[in-house]
Amino acid sequence: MATNRRTSTSYSTGSTTNSVSTSTRTADRLGTSNQVVSTSNPFYTTGDYATTISRPRTVRRSTGRPSTARPRTGVSTLGAENQEIICAVSESRGISPTVGLAFVNLDTGEAVLSQICDSQTYVRTIHKLTVFNPTNILIMSTAASPKSKLFSIIEDSLDDLESMITLLDRRYWAETTGIEYIQQLAFAEDVESIKTAVSGNYYAVCCFASVLKYIELGLSKTFPLRSLRIKYEPSEGSMLIDLSTIHSLELVQNLQNAKSKDCLFGLLNETLTPMGSRLLRGNILQPLTNPDTLGTRYDALEELSTKEEMFFAVRQALKPILDVDKILTQLILVPLEPSVKDTEQAINNVIMLKQFVSLVKPIFEALVGSRCSMLQEIRALCASEKVEPILMLIDEVINEDTTYAKQPLDLRNQRTYAVKSGVNGLLDVARQTYKEGMTDALQHIADLDEEHGLSLQRKFDNTRQFYLRLKAEELEQRDLPAAFINVFRKKDIIECQTLDLLKRNGKIASAHTEVLLMSDKAIKELIANVREHMSILFKICEAIGMLDMLASFAQVVTSQDYIRPQITETLGIRNGRHPIREKIHNTKFVPNDVYATQQTRFQIITGCNMSGKSTYIRSVALMTVMAQIGCFVPAQYAVFPIIRQLFARISMDDNIEANVSTFAAEMRETAFILRNIDRQSMVIIDELGRGTSTRDGLAIAIAIAEALVESRALVWFATHFRDLANIMSERNGVVNLHLAVDMSEQDKMNMLYRIEKGSEQEEHYGLKLARVVPLPVDVVEHAEHVAKTLEQQMKKKQKRSPAIIQARRRKLLLNLKEHLIQAKNGKMDDETLKEWLKDLQKEFVIRMSALDEEAQRAGMGLDDDEDGEDGDEMDDVTGETRRTAAAVDRELEQHLQDQMYRDSDGILHIDAAEGNSQPSDRCAFSKEL
Repeated sequence: MATNRRTSTSYSTGSTTNSVSTSTRTADRLGTSNQVVSTSNPFYTTGDYATTISRPRTVRRSTGRPSTARPRTGVSTLGAENQEIICAVSESRGISPTVGLAFVNLDTGEAVLSQICDSQTYVRTIHKLTVFNPTNILIMSTAASPKSKLFSIIEDSLDDLESMITLLDRRYWAETTGIEYIQQLAFAEDVESIKTAVSGNYYAVCCFASVLKYIELGLSKTFPLRSLRIKYEPSEGSMLIDLSTIHSLELVQNLQNAKSKDCLFGLLNETLTPMGSRLLRGNILQPLTNPDTLGTRYDALEELSTKEEMFFAVRQALKPILDVDKILTQLILVPLEPSVKDTEQAINNVIMLKQFVSLVKPIFEALVGSRCSMLQEIRALCASEKVEPILMLIDEVINEDTTYAKQPLDLRNQRTYAVKSGVNGLLDVARQTYKEGMTDALQHIADLDEEHGLSLQRKFDNTRQFYLRLKAEELEQRDLPAAFINVFRKKDIIECQTLDLLKRNGKIASAHTEVLLMSDKAIKELIANVREHMSILFKICEAIGMLDMLASFAQVVTSQDYIRPQITETLGIRNGRHPIREKIHNTKFVPNDVYATQQTRFQIITGCNMSGKSTYIRSVALMTVMAQIGCFVPAQYAVFPIIRQLFARISMDDNIEANVSTFAAEMRETAFILRNIDRQSMVIIDELGRGTSTRDGLAIAIAIAEALVESRALVWFATHFRDLANIMSERNGVVNLHLAVDMSEQDKMNMLYRIEKGSEQEEHYGLKLARVVPLPVDVVEHAEHVAKTLEQQMKKKQKRSPAIIQARRRKLLLNLKEHLIQAKNGKMDDETLKEWLKDLQKEFVIRMSALDEEAQRAGMGLDDDEDGEDGDEMDDVTGETRRTAAAVDRELEQHLQDQMYRDSDGILHIDAAEGNSQPSDRCAFSKEL
């Protein structure tokens, strides 16, 4: 039954005999009856969800036996290529749920197991599903009635994932079965390490059992012994990026045009192989968090980008590489009911494997002289002794001159003569028949050309086999002879056949089928022997994918002038650029600096409309992702801390499908961020609170900003709320910045796109922009009058609060502490350190004295206004600061006294870890980048 709900997968068995009989056979194997809808399939059915071996009939899918091709068309919303991936999900019940996941990719022959200790929002689980983008998600039937929280969250995400849900009975989720599958299917050398990795991960192993049982009984496919790549992927080790952030930052797909390359994936994707492209996409969605691994990638990329000869040799060697992942997977997948088509595809795969093995040697030679460890490991895997045994096995059965051909006729000929003569006597007879049929067909076409005086072109495809083509202009003076049938005309081309040609096509097809059947035994034996070497083949495939991704990075960084980043505790970028904007803009991109530590962790960005606020904060996030996938970044100098979670709140669009307004959508996304943020997170927020009234929006923005400051995450907060910047400026860790604009000329605005300190000082840039647009003059003049009146009223109510002065003192002390700690851990020589500390001391004394004087004036009431009501409101905003400032100041002052001492010259020094500091343990620190 058709349905408009994507989440619904219920359907009938259909009216065709094939569908019913296939379902019945599968049901018999599982010992279940073939009843109406709910029990006509081998698995459990509940409500709107059902499972059979047929593909659920939904709006975007058709019924019928599932194929190994992904049923999606075009480009998915997550930029994923067409792959058939089956996933199983199960969970424990409790306050802190544990979720098990198992993914089996039927196109690349890879199984990934994972077990996650997730939160109540299941953010890590949804992220994992987003990265792998499965076609089918298997869930235990008991989770659907009643619906568990995880089931509901996955159900809500189906539109974004373009997946469907299938329910399985509880009996298919068995840990013992999962362990048995690992024992039987994993490569021999990997069995023990995988069993150790999954030990104690009960839910992941159960999911693995259910996935393989579904593939076997639902899709009628099995894996031979020791043929499946299995790996356990812990939840740690990669950056968490939620689905909204993936879309907002355009990591894998452009927001305006899904097929455009103007996204981070499109920018970096100069790969030459499908394996490299898949690896790049997975890395962008799951950036690394291991500094050592990133260091090895930086080394490899630096070597490839500086050694021109090696770079071009690697690119040249990678060009002819086929999709080896798919080839190897098809070799290890065994259909339960083989057909002639399966035999035909098996021969194709063997021919492609032969070509791939012969192409490994050029990669080995291209990496001669490599020095970094990663390139040396890739070269070692591509050594001739690794592939020589496989090549020998193939050469014993397959003719040496057999190569993979892309044209259908050439490929059929290669299949026909692939197996060496003498393997089977009947094979040679069938080949002779095939050769005679081909000769007759070609002669028949030549005779037709001569008989009718037409310029007939011989064409071939897998469906019609031989057919004829001629230009329509040749028949302007006469009709097409009656001997031609199956006439099809498209524009100025006529395609047709003859009855004799059809008979010859049939004879050739029969002879080709006989050749396949005669070759089948030899091919099966060859594939069985090759499977023993499948482990090394997959490792070579992975190595080539990694090399391709690194070579792609090298292609980008050399053409775009990128630099190698460093991993430190501080985020600092000099002359950083937005990688995508820089590429698509014709004008020169204006670079900017970025600097963030714990004392500058919350950065409020103000500025005019179109001044570049969004571009600035997005560039920080994109460069962080690039750095954590092992790529160089568009900057003059860059250092990054390891970020484990990335959040972005950017979009201002209504969600009409979900019946969610602009404000509701931004509040929902912000709530998600606040529930999951921690100290190792990065957040970029653009225009929060603009979807509701000004007063409510400002109040909400301040409250959220306070919460983000307390989280100690690195936050870039772009806003038009000037009051937000003023109120938050006194908080520890908060920095005000703005994008500069030149408004010196009348009725003209020049965007400088340059970041500067402090909040935006130009108070009426909106009115200026209104004149430039232009709005009617009288409207703009009235708006200016209203703005000036409101501004005068606000100035009368301003008051300097002692609590604010105390907050500034606290902030100054914390900044001093951070500078001293950085100097303590640095590598500055004694003379430079002495001069630096003198300057730091002088600056600190001047600023602290100014604050003390300001506090005295405020205490004497010299700056007070008669109206204290609004001053009390300001005190309420900073109430928490006022209550805790004194205690914190005392603690900080004592801590600083413990770390500092003066020498005989009165110079301030640092007591570095029990006074054992050495010059080699220090480093220079710049207060401004």
